[in-house]
Amino acid sequence: MKIDTELVDKIAELAKLEFDESSKAETILNLNKIVDMISKIDELELDHIVPLKYMTEENNIWREDIIKAEITKEEALRNAPMKDSDFIKVPKVLK
Repeated sequence: MKIDTELVDKIAELAKLEFDESSKAETILNLNKIVDMISKIDELELDHIVPLKYMTEENNIWREDIIKAEITKEEALRNAPMKDSDFIKVPKVLK
């Protein structure tokens, strides 16, 4: 796979980037180096390698899902910077 101006223009459009001509030429050169480096993997004999499914042999350790009161409503409201009688108030984020 060769990286050309057309492909860099398409990637730049998708990523909402703008390149001047010198930056575009440098980007093409760098991306071609990356693709060439990655293509070296094709030279390896990988038929006997089993794909890695998990990073470790350990299984998930799940904790019991036990409902317990860690903090009371009064304690939570006491530390809230803005509050109503029973609720914590937060700034409006949508118009």
